[in-house]
Amino acid sequence: MSRPPLRRAEPPWPTAADVAARRAAGWRPYPLDSFVLKMHSRCDLACDYCYMYRARDTGWRRQPRTMAPATVERAGERIAEHLSAHGTREAGVVLHGGEPLLAGDRALAHTVRTLRAATGDGVRLHVSLQTNGVRLTRQRLDLLGELGVRVGVSTDGGRAAHDRHRRGADGRGSHTRVSAALRLLAGEPYRPLFAGLLCTVDLANDPVRTYEELLAYAPPSVDFLLPLGTWHVPPPGLDPTGRRTPYADWLWAVFTRWYGAPVKETQVRLLDDLMALLLGAPVRTESLGLSPVRYAVVETDGSLAQDDALRTAYDGAARTGLDVWHHSFDTLLGHPGIAARQWGADGLCTQCRACPLHPVCGGGHYATRYRRPTGFANPSVYCTDLTALITRVRRRLAADLGGAVAAAPGEPGTARAAGPGPATRRVCGTPPSAPGPLGEMGRHAGRDDGPRTTPMSAEVG
Repeated sequence: MSRPPLRRAEPPWPTAADVAARRAAGWRPYPLDSFVLKMHSRCDLACDYCYMYRARDTGWRRQPRTMAPATVERAGERIAEHLSAHGTREAGVVLHGGEPLLAGDRALAHTVRTLRAATGDGVRLHVSLQTNGVRLTRQRLDLLGELGVRVGVSTDGGRAAHDRHRRGADGRGSHTRVSAALRLLAGEPYRPLFAGLLCTVDLANDPVRTYEELLAYAPPSVDFLLPLGTWHVPPPGLDPTGRRTPYADWLWAVFTRWYGAPVKETQVRLLDDLMALLLGAPVRTESLGLSPVRYAVVETDGSLAQDDALRTAYDGAARTGLDVWHHSFDTLLGHPGIAARQWGADGLCTQCRACPLHPVCGGGHYATRYRRPTGFANPSVYCTDLTALITRVRRRLAADLGGAVAAAPGEPGTARAAGPGPATRRVCGTPPSAPGPLGEMGRHAGRDDGPRTTPMSAEVG
């Protein structure tokens, strides 16, 4: 598939009138069941690909460093109010940043206890934390275990791969500290807290070696994240002509190694979700498929925001003008940006809706569709790579299942397993994708955590 040409302008963003018209026609928003709380708005690393601090949006500079106790309490009240109003009995909260461990142990404990007290015994609240791992000590793991908080860690593989990007402000790599923290987390008695790893794809790294370096920590799950980019600032190494598909090639190498293993070594969320979609099963992640977005971000000052990944598009793209002091989460659901990401295929541009792969790719992550003057009404900048990857995986599954994978992927009931081959062994028994925003705003730490859509915001850490 060639790169989509610049087309006639479509509406770059739905308007309040569009939302009102859909409501009048009978559409109702899906309630939120996942919440990202920004515990701290700064970070102790200076990763060169970070979309929080190196993107077009500089709003983080105006945020308080730490979420105040009163803000935490108000956010807890708003979350409880929303869950109660919709009869939701299971939900997730991701403690995020910046680097959430910079908030300190007292703030972490106060936040978790406040949230659990607010939601009460009638809600099963899954709390996770996404960290860069630098400050993850035995003492903090003891505290997180006491609080019932699962932990996701961001790392890009072995020392060379990790330290190429994930450095401190002084230029020193962080691999030694992160690796020590991961060995702690992966061992007893902390292993039950280990939610998984986030790894940003770097074309300079060997894909199989990267996967095996991550596998050395025996993670319960790995999420490979495509670097964020737009049509104006493409991801590094992307072929603007569409003749080469470097990201598809990289992920296909991981798929071949992972899928071909005699036993399933770990969940690879992106690949698990891709196979599930090809076999007709729904998944709840924003990176693939058409599931409605059901999460929101609470900044350190209490403002309500969309996915942090939108910061790569333009300054202010993630802002909503709402906050926990004056607005409910139901009000946030009426924001055109949130509503558009709950409309499934109707939220895609005309070109994507005409493509038979759209039930699987979902048009790609929302942030990667941005292009002036059409805004987000475009295919993803990864369109060609996603097409190549989906096609290759589909062919592999079709071969294993006797050709039973649908020609138009994503339609329920089109895949009939011919026996317990590799595909059915991996998909059957795998929990539905969704637990928590750990991936990639996650985002969210762990797929067995509950029914939540993955925000990309959980992919900073």
